[in-house]
Amino acid sequence: MFSTKLSVVPATSPITAALLAGVVLLSACSSTAVKDPTAAWSPNKIYAEARDEASSGAYDKAIPLFEKLEGRAAGTPLAQQAQLEKAYAQYKGGEQAQAQATLDRFMKLHPSSPAIDYALYLKGLVTFNDNLGLFRFLYKQDLSERDQKAAKESFEAFRELVNRFPESKYSADARLRMTYIVNSLAQYEVHVARYYYTRGAYISAINRAQTALAEYRDVPVLEDALFILYKSYDALGMTQLRDDAKRVMERSYPQSEYLTKGFRSVETPWYRFW
Repeated sequence: MFSTKLSVVPATSPITAALLAGVVLLSACSSTAVKDPTAAWSPNKIYAEARDEASSGAYDKAIPLFEKLEGRAAGTPLAQQAQLEKAYAQYKGGEQAQAQATLDRFMKLHPSSPAIDYALYLKGLVTFNDNLGLFRFLYKQDLSERDQKAAKESFEAFRELVNRFPESKYSADARLRMTYIVNSLAQYEVHVARYYYTRGAYISAINRAQTALAEYRDVPVLEDALFILYKSYDALGMTQLRDDAKRVMERSYPQSEYLTKGFRSVETPWYRFW
């Protein structure tokens, strides 16, 4: 009869010991990973710590603390405050999309909050490039040369703020920023129109100048648009339209130097508020 005896690894063998040690180590690591240092903190302590991190510029540390506070203090004014301050931290930390999402969620969940005006103001700031207002002499670049979609989103948030809350303490600054945005959007159209004109694409120049004239009112750059229109019609030999553009320009800008001196050698920015 054929028979065999299966060998059994002793419980105290090196292999078993190594396996057991690995299980213990993984268990310890797992326990360490799920440990929450804020577990015993009160909502007020979490808020204080989050504010401290944000004040020191550590937005990446402040944001998760504000998120914890939203959960711990759900349904209270402190949770709403945490949501707004999280949006501000995201904005300052360069997380524009996340900040916008946080603000949209706040306004959807709390439409009657007394802080809606601030939420709208912050939403406008998120896509408003205020660094150009402070450091444009370094960048030598206007908002008009940057993302137009972001500028329009910023304008819409500011416009809703001033329409709904005209007496808000944020509305005066929002109005200035709206004027800046409108001027720079008009400047963008004229910037493109002049680009086309200098390259002999007169039809394209006319189209962009007409867009600026049709869509914007009471902005200084329209003088430039009219002159581009006049020069483009002249270059195309369209004398009647040229003369019409000249009459409108003389009536609208009687002191204009364009008709005697031509294009400015350097386009001087006119809308500076801060």
